[in-house]
Amino acid sequence: MRVIIQRVTEASVKVEDSIVSSIKQGMLILLGIEEADSNEDIEWLVKKIINLRIFDDDNGVMNLSVLDVEGEILIVSQFTLHANIKKGNRPSYIRAARPEIAIPMYEKFISEVETATGKKPGTGKFGAMMDVSLVNDGPVTIIIDSKNKEF
Repeated sequence: MRVIIQRVTEASVKVEDSIVSSIKQGMLILLGIEEADSNEDIEWLVKKIINLRIFDDDNGVMNLSVLDVEGEILIVSQFTLHANIKKGNRPSYIRAARPEIAIPMYEKFISEVETATGKKPGTGKFGAMMDVSLVNDGPVTIIIDSKNKEF
């Protein structure tokens, strides 16, 4: 499982000219699920994400988590995070999970974030063409891969 986390002052997802979700201060999480992912990947990532100290304290030091600042979370599925560009110039998405595997994992990830934060996260629409808008705060962007915990 691979995520890109962006600290935002606001973010939204639009599907077919309608905003389906929006947040203010918090995190936009782009979530890529691969065939080999498991519930352990979800549990590890959710714990890591909600405890990441990427928000400024009173001294301007990144020392607070999304929980500490009572921030919001917006989760958007993005299979292209598992693009393989080793051969040629056209990305291969062979490692990305098929919908019958990815959708339940995506839904479980959302549920685990809600349980861990006590807040329902915003979401995109799985499999839809989405327009994602954000104001990256900092900018702060972090990539985490559950298969490479030192990344």
